[in-house]
Amino acid sequence: MFKVGMISLGCPKNQVDGEIMLEKLNKGGFQIVQKIEDSDVMIINTCGFIESAKAEAIEAILEVCEYKKAGIIKSVVVTGCLAERYQEEIQKEIPEVDAVIGIGADEDIVKVCQKALVGISTSYFPDKCYLPLDDARLLSTPSHWAYLKLSDGCDNRCSYCAIPLIRGSYRERKMESIINEAEALAAGGVKEFILIAQDTTKYGKELYGEYKLAELLKRLCRINGIEWIRLFYCYPDRVTDELIDVIAAEEKICAYIDIPLQHCNGDILKSMNRYGDYHSLKKLLLKMRERIPNLSLRTTFMVGFPGETEEQFEELCRFVKDIKFDKMGCFAYSAEEDTPAFAFEHQIDETVKQKRADVLMDIQYTITENANRNRIGIVYKTIVDEKDGEKYIGRSYLDSPEIDSGIIFTSAVPLETGSFVRVRITDYDGYDLIGECIE
Repeated sequence: MFKVGMISLGCPKNQVDGEIMLEKLNKGGFQIVQKIEDSDVMIINTCGFIESAKAEAIEAILEVCEYKKAGIIKSVVVTGCLAERYQEEIQKEIPEVDAVIGIGADEDIVKVCQKALVGISTSYFPDKCYLPLDDARLLSTPSHWAYLKLSDGCDNRCSYCAIPLIRGSYRERKMESIINEAEALAAGGVKEFILIAQDTTKYGKELYGEYKLAELLKRLCRINGIEWIRLFYCYPDRVTDELIDVIAAEEKICAYIDIPLQHCNGDILKSMNRYGDYHSLKKLLLKMRERIPNLSLRTTFMVGFPGETEEQFEELCRFVKDIKFDKMGCFAYSAEEDTPAFAFEHQIDETVKQKRADVLMDIQYTITENANRNRIGIVYKTIVDEKDGEKYIGRSYLDSPEIDSGIIFTSAVPLETGSFVRVRITDYDGYDLIGECIE
């Protein structure tokens, strides 16, 4: 039996694609292994969204190829977004790679690996619509939580974004397919779902002609075993009153929403082919906070977009100070070829972009410190993620796995991973909370 390993990079949506491939390989007679040196064939499931992601992917490919050169592994397969975007360049520049396939070829991953192991190289890029959305998965996450992908592709056409070029047009899963998968995963012990897509709030528009995320959430809440549901990648224009009301009313839906805003200045957002401005976005966020008690807001901003002036950046800084997000990420604009913004005038110097990103994150760090200080003494329902020496690491509803911080706490009794306990916050350390289990 041949052994296969996978390095999956980038976003959770790519991770789900990787899990589907692993299940196909498992059923196809391959043994799944964790370490490069234990494998016969290694798959690198790449990201190609921005420059830093591309660099990480190329570094991973080169590292794995060194194992092949040393005779430790037999074959190297590259798939994912970088492969889809740079179809010819990878094998040309890195000839040690045995197969480069697009995301539409993930359905054929077993055949691709079999060919690679007997020395047959593959370069295969079928239509992106063949990317599997509904197939069974071999979870790469801990057994108590999982991602649940609603759709793939995107039609929003933000001027800076290469995702429509890489992933194709928006297409979504039928609601019954999502419910069936959630039921099966819950029966297997999954207690927390993180709903993902390029734009989760658009769900339902393609298949049903209207937004159906609120209805989907209500149906997911009726599944036995599910305790927490989180929403990621929500587009601000599509956060409807119905959606807000469902989040507020349903106990299983975490009062947590990830809503990447990218900026707050109206002119910059218009140039990004997005909508809104300081006033309209603030109005939406305040409405959400008013109607969803104790809401945890996560967002992402982009700085250094072409033409961003110091005044517009300062407006963004004021916005962050004004709203006081619970979680915030920030990245410097990356000029991606074949996107409209790549050809925009007034591109900003890399040093200036990075300085602005650092300033914005410094502002957020102060906000987070103040928020964490105010959480001392509060008791949170906490899911146990892992044990670290004599302490446990977990999360309250405030934190999503892999991307957010968490709670480091002690317990007088042994705790099971995936169990829920009550933790009193006693201190904080930067972004992390410190606590003690009280039951």
